Amino acid sequence: MPRYRFAAFVVSPAHRVVRRDGEDVRLIPRYFDLLVLLLSHRHRAVTRQEIFDRVWSDVVVSDGALSQAIRTIRRSLGDDPREPRFVRTVARHGYQFVCAEVIEEPDEGPLAARPAADPPPGVPDPSGDRFTPLVERLLRYPPHDAATDEERHEAAEQLHVLGTAEALKRVDQLPGHPEARAFLRDARWDVPGSGAVALLGSPRPWASIAQVIRLRLRRAARQTSNRWATAAGAGGAAGLFAGIIGGVALWLVPASGAASDVIVALALVGGIAGAIGAAGIGAGLATAEALARSGRALALTVCGAAGGALAGGVAHILTRAVLAGMFGRDVTSIGGAVEGLVLGAAAGLAYGLSTAPLPGGGLAGPRGGARARTALITGAACAAAGMLLTVADGHLVGSSLDAMAAAFDGSDVGLAPLARLLGEQELRPVTRALIGAFEGLLFGAALAFGLTHRPRP
Repeated sequence: MPRYRFAAFVVSPAHRVVRRDGEDVRLIPRYFDLLVLLLSHRHRAVTRQEIFDRVWSDVVVSDGALSQAIRTIRRSLGDDPREPRFVRTVARHGYQFVCAEVIEEPDEGPLAARPAADPPPGVPDPSGDRFTPLVERLLRYPPHDAATDEERHEAAEQLHVLGTAEALKRVDQLPGHPEARAFLRDARWDVPGSGAVALLGSPRPWASIAQVIRLRLRRAARQTSNRWATAAGAGGAAGLFAGIIGGVALWLVPASGAASDVIVALALVGGIAGAIGAAGIGAGLATAEALARSGRALALTVCGAAGGALAGGVAHILTRAVLAGMFGRDVTSIGGAVEGLVLGAAAGLAYGLSTAPLPGGGLAGPRGGARARTALITGAACAAAGMLLTVADGHLVGSSLDAMAAAFDGSDVGLAPLARLLGEQELRPVTRALIGAFEGLLFGAALAFGLTHRPRP
C-alpha cells in the first residue's frame, strides 16, 4: 500500500501514522483504517456497508459510530463538512475523499520528521482559553443548551486533546458534572493518549456511574434490542429442534407408547422454553456488551447469570401456576432461577472469552470460522453446565417434562423409555447427564450464533 501526501499531510499505512507539517496527528486505529480506506478508493464514494465490512469487520456498531469517526477525521484534518476539502458526505450512500492533489509514493523507509512532543500538562494555551467554550457545550450551558449528544461527545473529545486532568478539574466545579464526566469517560476511548476518567473517585461517584449506564444504553438501544431478538429467536429454534429430536426418539422407541403427535407437543414446549431462556440470557449479555468497555468477560458472566436467573424464575412460577390452576397439580421438580443462573453464567463466560475485547465500544461480530468457534465454545460450556446441573439434581427442559409427565397418569412425554436404552429404568444420572449436555450444547451454540448476527446498517 502506498504512502499518501496531500496538502500538509502525510499518511503512512506502513508506519500507521498521520503527520501534518512533521507533527503526529493522533487517530485511534479504526479511524486510521477508515482514512486509509477512503484514500485508497478516492476515485469513488465508499458505501457505508463497505466501511462497516472493512473497518469494523469483527464488531457490530451503530451508524452513529461511523458518523463519529468521520467527524473525528474531519476535525483532525481541519476539514469543514459544509465546504469539504477532504471528506465529502454522499447522501444515503457513504463518503468520498475528494482532495484532487493526492500524491502516492512508496511507503518505504523511515519518515523524515519526528513527531512533536506533547505540551506539558497545565501550560496555558497562548491563543486563549479553549477549555471554557467546550466545557459550556458539554454541560449545555447557554448558548449551547440545545447541543445534541453527538456535539457533546465531540466537545468531550476536544477536551481530552487539550488535557484530561484540566478538563475534569473544571467540570467538577460546575453543576451537572456527573453527566459531563460520563461523556468524558465515554469519549476517552476515541482519543489516543487521553487521561483516565475515574468514576469512583469523582465528587458524586454513583451519579456519574448512573449517567455512564444511561448514556451507553441509550446509544446502544437499537443494537441491544436487535441482539436480544436474534438471540431469543435462535434459542427458540434450538429448543424446537431439540423437541423434535426428543419426540421422534420417543415415538420410535419400541417400549414407548407415544403416538406421533408427541413430536409436535415436545417441539412446542422446547421452542417456548428455549425462546424464554435465550431472551433472558441474551438480554443480559447484550446489555453487558453495551455497558462494559473494560472487565468485559466479568460483566458478561454477571449479566448473563442475572438474565438467566430472572427468565428461569419467571418460567418456574408461571409453569407451576398454570399446572395448579388448570389441572390442580403442583409440580415442583421443574427448572427455575438456579438453572437459569448457572446456564447464563456459563454462556456469558464462554462468550466473553471466545470473542475479542472491544475497548472502543460496540458488540462482538465474528464471522465465518470465528463465529462458528464462538458458538461451539459457548455450546460446550453450556453442555458442561447442563451436565453438572442434572447430576446435582437440577432440572432442565427434559427432566422437567419427565417430572410433569409423572404427575399425570397416561402421559406420553415421560422419558423413561429413553433411559431404558441406556440401561436405566427411569431418569437416573447417566440419562439425565446426557440429556442435559445435549440441551446445553444446542442452547449455548444457538444463543451465541444469534448474538453474533450482523444486521445491515
